[in-house]
Amino acid sequence: MGGPDRKTRREFPPAKILCGIETEFGIIRRDVEESDPVVESMELVRSFRETSFGTWAYEEEDPRADARGGRVDRLAQDEEEEAFVRSDLKRGFSFRESKSDRILKNGARFYNDHTHPEYSTPECLSIRDLLLFDRAGTEILREAIRLRESVLGVPGALGLYRNNTDFHGHSYGCHENYLLPREMSFDEIVRGLTAFLVARIILTGAGKVGQEGDDGQRVYGYQLSQRADFMEVRTGVDTMQRRPLVNSRDEPHADSARYRRLHLIVGDANMSEWQTAIKVGMTRLVLGALYLRPEPIVELEDPVRAIREISRAKEGRVPIRCRDGRTMTASEILSFYREKVEPVVSGPEDRWIVDEWDRALGDYNADPRRLSDRVDWVAKSILLEWGGEEMGLSPDDPGFQSLDLAYHDIDPHDGLFWPLEEEGSIQRLTRPEEVALARVSPPGRGRAPIRAAILARFGDRIQEAGWERIIFSGGRSVDLPPALDGDEQEVKNLVKKIEALDDPSGLDAIVNAMEEKGEKNVGR
Repeated sequence: MGGPDRKTRREFPPAKILCGIETEFGIIRRDVEESDPVVESMELVRSFRETSFGTWAYEEEDPRADARGGRVDRLAQDEEEEAFVRSDLKRGFSFRESKSDRILKNGARFYNDHTHPEYSTPECLSIRDLLLFDRAGTEILREAIRLRESVLGVPGALGLYRNNTDFHGHSYGCHENYLLPREMSFDEIVRGLTAFLVARIILTGAGKVGQEGDDGQRVYGYQLSQRADFMEVRTGVDTMQRRPLVNSRDEPHADSARYRRLHLIVGDANMSEWQTAIKVGMTRLVLGALYLRPEPIVELEDPVRAIREISRAKEGRVPIRCRDGRTMTASEILSFYREKVEPVVSGPEDRWIVDEWDRALGDYNADPRRLSDRVDWVAKSILLEWGGEEMGLSPDDPGFQSLDLAYHDIDPHDGLFWPLEEEGSIQRLTRPEEVALARVSPPGRGRAPIRAAILARFGDRIQEAGWERIIFSGGRSVDLPPALDGDEQEVKNLVKKIEALDDPSGLDAIVNAMEEKGEKNVGR
């Protein structure tokens, strides 16, 4: 087991694990028989003009850096990536034009990721903030649709879907990000987290009609997870091919001597706010528990096979073989990790997560249908039963996949999820007025409000910007620390200082103060 003994580690509670979600949306043109998804995604992103800044610092990104050591020479997806570049050049688009990157006023990133519009939340220190800024992304996408359709002159021309499959073997992701201390080794993360990620789909799955993947494709049957079919290896640096349960990309967007970013691509895109909260909240607590006490853990004999077996089994009820020879169900694995996280629970938000965890496992064990007000795969299965009866569909009718897709339509009038939430059949945790604020302003804590203030004050003198680095015209740059400490008032004071600056050179003192505060809690 790598990393310092837990007794020598500095305190790093789950509440200091910065988190964020990147969601790729499925996109179609409904008014024409054929369309170019790259162009449609680009034009959708470009139509949204409420931006803070429009030039992304791509040198921040290094997708070949591998947490298992060094850099890989090639990725499994390189051939596909190179084909995308050649296609874009034939269309007459440069790399930057194709990406069409936007840094939004709320601190989020909005861009074209190949053939999908992607919204990445700003960095968040609370689950509450994460929910608000994730939901704000849906509102931003809706506004982008409205603006794009006004240019096309065709209301209803575009369909956007918060899901993970086109039902033809292609998957797109909803990626989770967690900023962790560097002293927490990647090996102990993989060993300790894998079984939890496999088992959590009984509470976090979005549900899917049919089966895809390298072991066959069919249009009938129902399973818990949309991503399970596409997971191929336990760990790896790729994201588009040979997809791993735990991604090893070593791209912290922070001081790499002090931090590592865990990039998870295994999760489903959830419509349910409760599921997003419990998915990230449980995972953050498990990471905090593993940091405090790496052992004991559950290790599965074949986790890739296990996640598919759980997803495809009726209600996810199937025994999974562990490395030590015993078998456990997904519910038993989650119960094990629930006990493990208790020592790191601190504050009302953590307590809400574990209370909901307990309640959800109790409901699942008694009757999964009790989760229909919280869990997409349960709510959708009931909706499919009703829809199939109303439409007279046979069990293998492709119409079930159409209903599945409609559940994830973000249009408030066409999507099947929204009436369920509106009538209270599915819980909503955010309030519209909070989401409206999150749509136009960054979180109150962390790095995002500092970055937003710098972009607002010196935007005309900035050449490029990313999550961590801001590059000014002339070559000067500023690297922003994650700012894991400090309450909202302290952040407001820093923002006021930035607003009062006449020259970017004054940022050095502000950044140094942020660094010094962080040094007290996360050592090198």
